[in-house]
Amino acid sequence: MNYPYQIKSYEQYKADYKKSIEQPEAFWAEIATHFTWRKKWDKVLEWNFTEPKIEWFKGGKLNITENCIDRHLATMGDKPAIIWEPNNPEERVRIVTYNRLHKRVCQFAQVLLNNGVKKGDRVCIYMGMVPELAYAVLGCARIGAIHSVIFGGFSAQSIADRLDDAQAEFIVTCDGAYRGEKVIPLKSVIDDALVGNKTIKRVIVYTRTRTPISMIKGRDVWWEDEMEYAEHQVEKDGIVSLPAVEMDAEDPLFILYTSGSTGKPKGVVHSTAGYMIWTNYTFINTFQYNKGDVHFCTADIGWITGHSYIVYGPLSAGATSLMFEGIPTYPDAGRFWDIVEKHKVNILYTAPTAIRSLMSFGLVPLGGKDLSSLKILGTVGEPINEEAWHWYDENVGKKKCPIVDTWWQTETGGCLITNLAGVTPAKPSWATLPMPGVQPILVDEKGEEVTEKDENGVIKGNLCIKAPWPSILRTTYGDHERCRTNYFATYPNLYFTGDGALKDEEGFYRITGRVDDVLNVSGHRIGTAEVENALNMHSGIVESAVVGYPHDIKGQGIYAFVICNHFHGGEEQTRKDILQTITRVIGAIAKPDKIQFVNGLPKTRSGKIMRRILRKIAEGETGSIGDTSTLLDPNIVDDIVQGRL
Repeated sequence: MNYPYQIKSYEQYKADYKKSIEQPEAFWAEIATHFTWRKKWDKVLEWNFTEPKIEWFKGGKLNITENCIDRHLATMGDKPAIIWEPNNPEERVRIVTYNRLHKRVCQFAQVLLNNGVKKGDRVCIYMGMVPELAYAVLGCARIGAIHSVIFGGFSAQSIADRLDDAQAEFIVTCDGAYRGEKVIPLKSVIDDALVGNKTIKRVIVYTRTRTPISMIKGRDVWWEDEMEYAEHQVEKDGIVSLPAVEMDAEDPLFILYTSGSTGKPKGVVHSTAGYMIWTNYTFINTFQYNKGDVHFCTADIGWITGHSYIVYGPLSAGATSLMFEGIPTYPDAGRFWDIVEKHKVNILYTAPTAIRSLMSFGLVPLGGKDLSSLKILGTVGEPINEEAWHWYDENVGKKKCPIVDTWWQTETGGCLITNLAGVTPAKPSWATLPMPGVQPILVDEKGEEVTEKDENGVIKGNLCIKAPWPSILRTTYGDHERCRTNYFATYPNLYFTGDGALKDEEGFYRITGRVDDVLNVSGHRIGTAEVENALNMHSGIVESAVVGYPHDIKGQGIYAFVICNHFHGGEEQTRKDILQTITRVIGAIAKPDKIQFVNGLPKTRSGKIMRRILRKIAEGETGSIGDTSTLLDPNIVDDIVQGRL
């Protein structure tokens, strides 16, 4: 056995689950002993969901980078930690061993120190998918700085909002990033974001694309120059060392911004010890990781999936993590399969959106590709539909690879409900069973547990969790009240996920999607209010309402109903202008798929927009709209139905 706490049978899962619920402190204390601590904890768990206040391994002292890097050096220093596959398949692959990772992380930690970064400072990272992104993340963690990675698809305005919220003083970026055939001008986006900014002291720029950029004297410095200088500081007589800063178990590790049901993004804060232990435990058990396996998570590190299952989970387990700079369809739709064959990938973890997109190209891109190294497949980001599940199973896994259907969120830090590969049962499009330590409950609108089954023996309700697991979010940065109201106030003494779910007679869970005003587009959460705020910035728009609707590739598409008082250049040109506004304010990921111009919106007499009606129209269910008599003007609904796109 590779890991002493790896679950190897369904019976062991049941026994471990039982112990984790009945004796959570004893259960997690036993697992925590397998990590490197500077000082052991005083108390395993103290919590209440009222404030909320959650503390795991209270009083414990550690540094997460010692657990992700240093402790592996004696036995695995020459083993690959990161395999980097560039956007262009002709470019050289980089293999970063644990020894090299240690050196580069120490070097970059020294760069941060040289530039005035201290423990607790917020460092914003806006980079492409290059190994230097991992060095930056771990370099921050080594000195106790709080990293906040921003996905490379966000606009300057979105970045400016996040910088302001985090009160960040430092930025790490690239001149540009490759993404398929495109070059994304990251540094110029950062420059736009910094117009009027008063807090940023330093911008560190890594050279990737040779895109011409503006370097501001006194503020902007080159990564390469800084690293060269730092190399002499951390390496003496061939020995690399930069002491890791001692952190408290509950010290913040990072902030990651996520869309909420209101327009302002919220900064989810994860702590050091609990997050480390949960990502390690779930990585090893969900994927049944064996030492030497190559794990390929296709996510971007700008999202939580990349944090947990490209960086922290795999590296804390001494795994080999494959990091891909490009997209699945460049230079053609066989790219994932080329990577699997080239690097003999054992575990492939990707999103249902990517699977559905690749399905649309048929089986030709898979032709002649050797996928025999694959042992385990996984999906993440949104519920997977049965058709995509079977396609993945038959054509990629050749019906020999278990598929783990993982459900979790930015706020949860790692997988909460999933089958364990080949150990616990799988059921197409069902996430199945909770991880040890996770106590799901389905409640109705009043917060009372739903126990009544429908004609299929299934219980349906809003998904909540009864007790904390180690990597539950601790707060939303700078606004603890927002954390309380978003997650803990809807149903007293429960964590509310915002998702609906089904539970079958075997106790398996199936996630049915969001029940709040948040959309799940290609696995990315986008708040309807955030999109509406951006729409309403367009000069011709009087009012707007946004809902989700089923989309063949993305899972959920964005449908915007817009009242417009001025069509500059006609309706089609106005649509293009509106999309440009969204791209400028949020980023291209939030662009509506459909924009319907309407004369009015269905409102109650008190002025509330009835999104339920708009959702039915967007979904094409115009025959089941229901009672409209309470609306201020019921005729509006007929007009909207007539104009449906």
